[in-house]
Amino acid sequence: MTRPIIGRVAPERWRTIGATAPGQRTVGEPGTARIAVDLLGGDQAPDVVVDGALRACQADPSLHLTLVGPADAADAVLAALDPADRQRITTAITPADTVRNAVRAIAQGHADALVSAGDTAVTVLAAARELGRWPGVRRPALAAILPTAAGRLVLLDVGSTVDPDAATLAVHARLGAAYASVVNGVTEPRVGLLTIGSEPGKGDRLRRALPPLLEELPLPAAARYIGLVEGNDVVLGSAADVVVTDGFTGNVLLKGLETGYALAGPPAPDTDLPPRAALLLGVGGTVVVCHGAATGPDLAAGIGFAADLHRRASVAAIADLLRYSEVSHD
Repeated sequence: MTRPIIGRVAPERWRTIGATAPGQRTVGEPGTARIAVDLLGGDQAPDVVVDGALRACQADPSLHLTLVGPADAADAVLAALDPADRQRITTAITPADTVRNAVRAIAQGHADALVSAGDTAVTVLAAARELGRWPGVRRPALAAILPTAAGRLVLLDVGSTVDPDAATLAVHARLGAAYASVVNGVTEPRVGLLTIGSEPGKGDRLRRALPPLLEELPLPAAARYIGLVEGNDVVLGSAADVVVTDGFTGNVLLKGLETGYALAGPPAPDTDLPPRAALLLGVGGTVVVCHGAATGPDLAAGIGFAADLHRRASVAAIADLLRYSEVSHD
């Protein structure tokens, strides 16, 4: 079964998950962003998620939140807001299965995007089932934006697919190139494959088999495959704008770099740091995944990132570059 990608479909009837606060909306107003927030996602949930939701709501007067989770956690957000701000909060009370219910808010037209710091596998599975996958994307990819000495770089996958085959990484190369073009504004993105050396033949069996496929692969946004890159190229950012790897290696690299940057500072200290959040590419909606160890400011940044992606219609623009207009629910 296929259906249009979220953003091109009229909102369906909202299926009630639980009690809702005054001011519930089913259609977003111009300039608003309706973000579903998984209150139980994260190692320190719900407290840290409540903190992040409050920060995000107070920082963006055009933000509307649907808080999905237990009543006491949702009430903590409402109690801390001014009465006028409470009108921008919808509560979806559910004691469990919060990610699936939050994804359904997007599928049914009640929210524009989802933010969760919960289990990555659960989030990816719920998004794929409820929102559908783009044609040819059997395994969606989590794409993170990293600061580098030369600017910003897209790293994918960072945790969704830990054991991909060559065809999966080839699809991820296309997703990453479109993402770099739309979100980072890169003209003719350079796509590299992460391995242990830049010389031909370096790496494990998968990394040795993939270059011939990438060399012949048509990439969107006039992107081009530039060959093998190493870990130092990810920090410097001068060799590639997109770095493709498996989710296991990408997650290890991401967490190591973030810890190093926290201790020593990023390689370009005068630039704004991108949010510590990843966009799930290949599903029919905007799904942002934060670290399980995310702090309140991290969650707020993730919510702000999701709102910006929605306002720029980024997921639809990426799909357009890849010539996808529908998703599959098979």
